[in-house]
Amino acid sequence: MVVTPQKSKLALDIWVKATWEDFVALADDRAYTRTNRFYYDRDAMRIEMAALGPIHARENAIVSKVVSLFATLKNIRIFEYLNCSFRKEPERECQPDLAFYIGEGLRLPASNNSPVNLKEHDPPTLIIEIASTTLNDDLGHKRLLYERLGVREYWVVDVEATEVYAFEIADGRSGRIQASQVLAGLRIATVEEALLRSQSEDDGAIARWLLQTFNA
Repeated sequence: MVVTPQKSKLALDIWVKATWEDFVALADDRAYTRTNRFYYDRDAMRIEMAALGPIHARENAIVSKVVSLFATLKNIRIFEYLNCSFRKEPERECQPDLAFYIGEGLRLPASNNSPVNLKEHDPPTLIIEIASTTLNDDLGHKRLLYERLGVREYWVVDVEATEVYAFEIADGRSGRIQASQVLAGLRIATVEEALLRSQSEDDGAIARWLLQTFNA
């Protein structure tokens, strides 16, 4: 099935056959981009309804806080991008919840409102997806997509189980890890503990706990 821009009803949350031209016509149409997120891998595209609920937003914010605070305290150079599109024309595109460029010597995205051109700029070092309704795909096809894009590390946050699946990617393959390789010293269990605390504690309490943990 090929979904074209002329169709009034989009097929959501499934991968469907599509040409690159048809995908770009949708992904660059502001009528759709305000409420949807777009992915493309070789000859198929996936369109998702943008998550608007508080559980997705809350866990997104907590994970961002953990990564940014750790990098700050450890003097790690880091740049964060929220809901940004990364495009490698005419092969792949993604729009993850969180993306980070970590370390020195990277070709960072240009300061504009266009999708990041991955032929001119490096792919993100770390990509994170918050899986409220998309867990199977985040662990499946998207994981393959990020392997092909050359991302170095990929996390999937299961909001129902409060579990983080973290993968190191090397040579086009990924394997699960218990501690970040791009943020040396950050244990995935610490990210999960912060998510658990967010169910009963405010941001200030979580930040203070993180400071104590990271400075221990």
